[in-house]
Amino acid sequence: MSQAPPSRAPRVRRKHPVDEVPPAGMLALYGVQHLLAFYAGAVVVPILLAGAIGLSDRELIHLINADLFTCGIASIIQSVGFWKIGVRLPLLQGVTFTAVSPMIAIGLAAGGGTDGLLVIYGAVIVAGLFTFLIAPYFSRLIRFFPPVVTGSVITIIGLALLPVAAADAVGGAAHPEPGNARNLAYAVGTLALIVLIQRFFRGFMATVAVLLGLVVGTLTAWVLGDATFSAVADSSWVGVTTPFYFGWPKFSVAAIISMIVVMLITAVETTGDVFATGEIVDKRIGRKDIAAALRADGLATTIGGVFNSFPYTCFAENVGLVRLTQVRSRWVVAAAGGFMILVGLVPKAGAVVAGIPHPVLGGAALAMFATVAVVGIQTLSRVDFNDHRNVVIVATSLGLAMLVTAQPGVVDAVPAWAQIIFGSGITLGSITAIGLNAVFHHLGRGRGVALSGAPGRGQIRLEDVNAMSLEEFTATFGKLFQGPTSVVQNAYTQRPFPDSTALRTALQEALFATSPEEQRALMNAYPALGGDAVADGTAGEQSALDQRTAGLTQLSDEDHEALRELTTEYREKFGFPLIVCVRDTPSRERILAQGHARLQNSATQEHAAALIEIAKIAGHRFDDLVAGANPIHSARTQRFGSTAL
Repeated sequence: MSQAPPSRAPRVRRKHPVDEVPPAGMLALYGVQHLLAFYAGAVVVPILLAGAIGLSDRELIHLINADLFTCGIASIIQSVGFWKIGVRLPLLQGVTFTAVSPMIAIGLAAGGGTDGLLVIYGAVIVAGLFTFLIAPYFSRLIRFFPPVVTGSVITIIGLALLPVAAADAVGGAAHPEPGNARNLAYAVGTLALIVLIQRFFRGFMATVAVLLGLVVGTLTAWVLGDATFSAVADSSWVGVTTPFYFGWPKFSVAAIISMIVVMLITAVETTGDVFATGEIVDKRIGRKDIAAALRADGLATTIGGVFNSFPYTCFAENVGLVRLTQVRSRWVVAAAGGFMILVGLVPKAGAVVAGIPHPVLGGAALAMFATVAVVGIQTLSRVDFNDHRNVVIVATSLGLAMLVTAQPGVVDAVPAWAQIIFGSGITLGSITAIGLNAVFHHLGRGRGVALSGAPGRGQIRLEDVNAMSLEEFTATFGKLFQGPTSVVQNAYTQRPFPDSTALRTALQEALFATSPEEQRALMNAYPALGGDAVADGTAGEQSALDQRTAGLTQLSDEDHEALRELTTEYREKFGFPLIVCVRDTPSRERILAQGHARLQNSATQEHAAALIEIAKIAGHRFDDLVAGANPIHSARTQRFGSTAL
């Protein structure tokens, strides 16, 4: 009687790190760390607004409590999520800085004070509902957010926020003291402590580096008399924010339109933050994720209008914190949201957090904002910069963003309707990146990246390549390889190529897809390293250029003899010349050492190694071909090339 096969245990699907719940103690500490990193940015908006429209201190305190309370609700909605609302990533929500200037303008136009506040809240509620409803439609624009756009936006967010951290480092935007050595010591000391903890500690200690930096920096300032917590005694234990505390909202068409524009701009920033967080936590972002994140923004903004707060978006400070600590759980942000609600309901707790000195916060913020910029740079590393259009998109958006960041007075030179855009480097840079990407990559026919020739003199672009005959294609790209053209002919069959990267990939795949006989014929077409064929030019211009980078065209008699002995022994053993991509090994000593080491390999391994070296050589020649047709890329290549020589 045959036995039944043993039943397999059901496979347990491992949770993504985003969905894992840390132990309670760690969850609380990580949540507090997010709260402390977030707090300064959270209270700036109500402080600026209250001062501008003439609210009393009592009204300001209520605004701050309401802001923190609603931030907590918004963060839980975004990180935990329900139905199709909330992206379920470690994204902490805060009041968007983009709304500050428009809200001040709305409030003053309505007479200032609480009357102006009621018109602001009417516009906030309607704009929140608008954002919620358009979320699925806005998410369909995801094709307009390739890496060249998202990378630019994320980099801009990090760089544009660095001045905010710098302002805190010198004492705060309200009372800056650039010449105060003690402020600088607190900021640099906090930053240095965070770096040292991450350098010398692993595991849990490294993940709470920012928290430890803030605590130690604050305690040091308190001991030296530069931090005070006197406001704790003056604060009440409970401060409940009630819906429509200042009265029923008022609705103005002009105010609503202005706030809708703010939310559309905020949607772009949120999209950039979602992509940045997706990069950090290694989770692919799709259309549904963007829609869910924007619905959460819209719902949180509507709730904010009801509970006496303002428009919401993802906070870049905390995106940087996730990258810095590598704690990817969304439940940490949910815990931070819970603490924010608590702080919003207990003014004494808020007073404790408010006691952290600005320079200490500034030192921590420098690390977090710069980390956001690094995430953007990592995203840009996937961009095809052989395509001159991408260079223009990134350079222009970064340049304009830094212009209004470094010179905020520029906003006074533009009409009132444009000030909402020129008032923020993040807004201007993001809109520029999206707009230029649409112009260069989506509008009109577009001929694509130049792949050969020189500007104004016989340039060959991607569209031309896709329309070439086999003979034309072989004549253009045949010089990437020595001798036989079988590889290039095989690559031709994979047209059309959507970009230069796809063309490069097709050439690589065609190399390894050729028959062993064709591969051997190709190998035998490559000249000997430092051989006479290279010196007298019979091996071709490309081989001379390759070997010149390692000085193989100007060898001493001793080096020439050493190479000749090596290459002769190699050919006798394997039946084809020693092939080395000398641009990757621009040292005669290393070439000789590598060659002698490869003599110990089997014939099969050396066959594969030779193909890989041929692929590398072809890659450098491809870059040379594209560089000649793209001036900016050419300048960069020549600069690096001269260093190698």
